[in-house]
Amino acid sequence: MQSKNTYIIGDVHGEYETLIKLINKIPKNSKIIFVGDLVDRGLKSKDVIKFIRDNKYKCVLGNHEEFMISFAKSLKKDYANIARSNSFYTWITKGGKQTLLSYGLIKIDNDDGRLYYIDDEKKLQEFYDDVEWLKTLPLYIKIEDIKKHNKEIVISHASIANIWETIKNKNKQDILNENILWSRKEPKEDVEIFNIFGHTVVKEVNTEKHFIDVDTGCHYLEKGFGKLSAYCLQTDEVISVKKDRS
Repeated sequence: MQSKNTYIIGDVHGEYETLIKLINKIPKNSKIIFVGDLVDRGLKSKDVIKFIRDNKYKCVLGNHEEFMISFAKSLKKDYANIARSNSFYTWITKGGKQTLLSYGLIKIDNDDGRLYYIDDEKKLQEFYDDVEWLKTLPLYIKIEDIKKHNKEIVISHASIANIWETIKNKNKQDILNENILWSRKEPKEDVEIFNIFGHTVVKEVNTEKHFIDVDTGCHYLEKGFGKLSAYCLQTDEVISVKKDRS
């Protein structure tokens, strides 16, 4: 009988081949949820997004998706002068260059390494279409039918458990939104929810803790990480695959 279990997958960061290798190890018919940071750093962000959209997998928004959305606003305003945009500089240094390459929107000069922008309407439209999809991603997903440690399960990009109570306070939504994309604080044991997240790189997924961090540094092969991992809600099983050396 095919599995109906749910697997939570860590930060992919444009590593399409590694993602497919992991998907092939997960039982067919499983439910799959991503913790965000689908894009940047790896060379195939466009392919990663297409795969997830085509399969209608669930995903929460990550800080690198937020970079891409913010950059798109500048891109629409003034494509020719985008090199002078602050949002462009921030994103490009954190993996946005690889994402733009995957969409065919830039090329790199072989002599001096400078970036040149390709004004291609079809490629721009593909980029914008994916950005519109990214805008629909939720900041968190609650699991309704399973509990861990007698707590409700909440999936987010970054650690959110320590300030989960702000979800009910309309005056603190800015604090919630900032933490849900950027926090690296380990959840305390007495928090209200069981939080599953990525964002902060760990070498192994530890299922004995009161939370689950599934980001095993898929892109960082040279730093001793280089794995993409999936965690099963029903069984506590962890499936990990190594990124191939190119």
